[in-house]
Amino acid sequence: MKKVAVFTSGGDSPGMNAGIRAAVRGAIYYGVEIVGIVRGYKGMIDGDFIPLESRSVSNIIQLGGTILKSARSEEFRTAVGRKKAAEQLKANGIEGLVAIGGNGTFTGAEIFYREFGIPTIGMPGTIDNDLYGTDYTIGFDTAVNTALDAVDKIRDTADSHDRVFFIEVMGRDSGYIAIQTGIGGGAEMVMVPENPDSIESVIETLHTDRSRSKTSAIIIVAEGEELGNAHYISVKAKEKLPHMDIRVTTLGHVQRGGGPTAADRILGSRLGLGAVEALLEGKTNMMVGIVNDQLTYTPFHDAINKKKPFNKDLIKMVNILSI
Repeated sequence: MKKVAVFTSGGDSPGMNAGIRAAVRGAIYYGVEIVGIVRGYKGMIDGDFIPLESRSVSNIIQLGGTILKSARSEEFRTAVGRKKAAEQLKANGIEGLVAIGGNGTFTGAEIFYREFGIPTIGMPGTIDNDLYGTDYTIGFDTAVNTALDAVDKIRDTADSHDRVFFIEVMGRDSGYIAIQTGIGGGAEMVMVPENPDSIESVIETLHTDRSRSKTSAIIIVAEGEELGNAHYISVKAKEKLPHMDIRVTTLGHVQRGGGPTAADRILGSRLGLGAVEALLEGKTNMMVGIVNDQLTYTPFHDAINKKKPFNKDLIKMVNILSI
């Protein structure tokens, strides 16, 4: 393999640039030419390729977002669009791909490989930490720390005014950000899709807190919570507890931004080099991940479709530590 390409797709996550940097310098180390595809699958269809050298990725490891940009591509969802992308890669002599992204990125890569056989290794770049085959995804640790910083600040005002705050964090259908933010922030309750909740359980928690002389409370709500979003749950709680001062904060996309933590810089670096080495070893249609601090390779189909185990003991921990 003489020439490969790296691209980022889907939602951005802190640490993607560390992954790009490692892929570029890893390829150069092994004597392989590497280019960057700008704006993911859209750029692949448009032939928007840029040459990358060692100095091209200097001073980016500390940056959030992605220097290669990201974009959705409805055209790539079509057979005609994917054919255009394959023709662009062939015309530019690109023999393998490093794809940094999440479920949607890997779904596209799997279909693309089946149709055109272009070797692809994926790196899990998503703050949601919802991919099977890796303990952590790039950006997750930074997102948790960003959310935790906000929770610490909100707790100050909650305590000052004897308020209850429902704080909604990101994670799509995964509660990983919520549970780790809740434990780290000393939340009184965490509501996640993986654990059934009810308005009655919220009311019971708040009643119990008051009986323990707690005058304020923080309840973390994952955006994918099946009961509803933080605003909906807060309205239902207010109906049952009209005397309580209840407020809502939705943290939103602030969790995706900012410089990556040390953990995400190191994770992105390990996975970026691991992805290039996997291509050169002949691996394809797989996601590189870290399990028990060791590099692992999981077929895209499993990474996308298998459910990542959720440790419900962490919910129990929240309940115990909030007394």
